[in-house]
Amino acid sequence: MTGRWWQIGLGVLLVSGLIVIGGAGAAILGLGGNDYPTADSVDAGFARDMSIHHRQAVLMAGLARDRSTDAEIALIAYDIESGQLAQVGEMQGWLSLWGLSQSTGEPMSWMGGHGGMDMSGSGAGLMPGMATADDLDELRAAEGAEFDKLFLQLMIRHHQGGAQMASFAAEHADMRPVRTLARSIANSQAVETRTLTDMLTARGGTPLPVP
Repeated sequence: MTGRWWQIGLGVLLVSGLIVIGGAGAAILGLGGNDYPTADSVDAGFARDMSIHHRQAVLMAGLARDRSTDAEIALIAYDIESGQLAQVGEMQGWLSLWGLSQSTGEPMSWMGGHGGMDMSGSGAGLMPGMATADDLDELRAAEGAEFDKLFLQLMIRHHQGGAQMASFAAEHADMRPVRTLARSIANSQAVETRTLTDMLTARGGTPLPVP
């Protein structure tokens, strides 16, 4: 238990540091000029909602990193956890620099109806591809090969939903660095989705419906 709490504390410190770094990077890249994005802009909405979306991926990946006995799954889970944690810090740093709340209002409102809500069909108020509380409880209760397949299924669907959000921001955000990060997320999650799908197939599983 002590080791687990040490990991959680380290994660909190890492996110805090990444927020500071994200804010500094934003200033260097021109995100901190006089023309700040507004609270209802695509830039701010994407930063808020994708941060929340990423945090769930970090949670699921952390479970897989700690609990999977499959070395290949543990490795890709670590990559997802560390990569998305860094991106959360960057996006939260932007919001801090812009003087905007880091909590979200109406999820997906920045997509102007293009993204829809509850695209995963998994419950009211969820962003595309996100797991429900029941999904997460099932993942925590699963073991062995069952855990591995469920993790892969949930992460594939999660990535597919996140890529939809990122693709919209890459086309419609005002700030160039926001568009750049969004495009990077969309591209990287498309590649990871193919890898995760191959891993799931090799383990006798099939993907969940596309969100």
